[in-house]
Amino acid sequence: METHVLVHPPDRPTQLPPGHVNAVGLTLGLIGDEWSLLILRYAIRGARRYGEWRAALPISHAVLTRRLAQLTEMGVFERVEYQSRAKRFEYRLTKRGRDLWPVLLAIWAWEAAWVPEHVESLPVMVHRRCGQEFLPILTCAACAEPVRPRDIAGGFGPSGTWERSAPAATTRRRSGSTFDSGAGMFPQTMALIGNRWSAAILGGAFQGLHRFRDFEQRLGAPPTIVAERLRAFCELGVFAQTPSPERPDWPSYHLTEKGRAFFPVIMTLIDWGQRWFRAAEGPALVYIHQACGRAFQAQLVCDACKAPLRGNEVAVEPPA
Repeated sequence: METHVLVHPPDRPTQLPPGHVNAVGLTLGLIGDEWSLLILRYAIRGARRYGEWRAALPISHAVLTRRLAQLTEMGVFERVEYQSRAKRFEYRLTKRGRDLWPVLLAIWAWEAAWVPEHVESLPVMVHRRCGQEFLPILTCAACAEPVRPRDIAGGFGPSGTWERSAPAATTRRRSGSTFDSGAGMFPQTMALIGNRWSAAILGGAFQGLHRFRDFEQRLGAPPTIVAERLRAFCELGVFAQTPSPERPDWPSYHLTEKGRAFFPVIMTLIDWGQRWFRAAEGPALVYIHQACGRAFQAQLVCDACKAPLRGNEVAVEPPA
């Protein structure tokens, strides 16, 4: 696959050259990193300065510096001087970065519903338009109907091969890392998308992959990593293992109800990625909402008033 040095303008989509890693691969490479995701979590809640992230996260100076530089290079942050005498800089979310709010809302909603042991650390989401606390519901932007995985048909588009969708490794990731839940982190979400191969395997499951060899061959992942991730997903209750009708020693892995409930996170990630990274050949993934027959675009609505959510109408507040 060809490699290029890309320019990521923060206020307009990045144009990807032919043969480059596609929108899915770039998005998973960026968001599928535990530290980047956590830095974004606090940025959405107002963090801008280096010291704020150091105070909130058990992160080293070197790792935080690298992640802030990478997020800035990718057009998610803008580095702005706020003190000139002894130069000091802060990192402000750009339009591209602010546009990640649906992904964070979808993650918080899934944690609230499926990981009760972490509910106490979740922020409170208030819809300013109706004044109510809310949980987001994934709907079709064309017809406004709620959407579940089985309601969507489609798959790879013009730039969507397994090879080009493999997560772009932009950072060094730690294996087997654990976090202190007192820091307000979410180990189960991290287990699903906080590692590039975990995110790829989960995405493969939503694309219809079920068998070990399919995950290994289609994703190009090392077999030891595939085995470890599949085992971890079963332990989390996201996958269920069943014997294969072909051979009992070839188990199949299927999404459980808990796994399928993660669908809004996956779809908001894909939606963000394909808005901000555009391949010359066309989109990486193409989906149709079967109920209305139109191209599917993710939209979140308020479960209290059913109005579409807008970033400037959502207040994210610390838990009481």
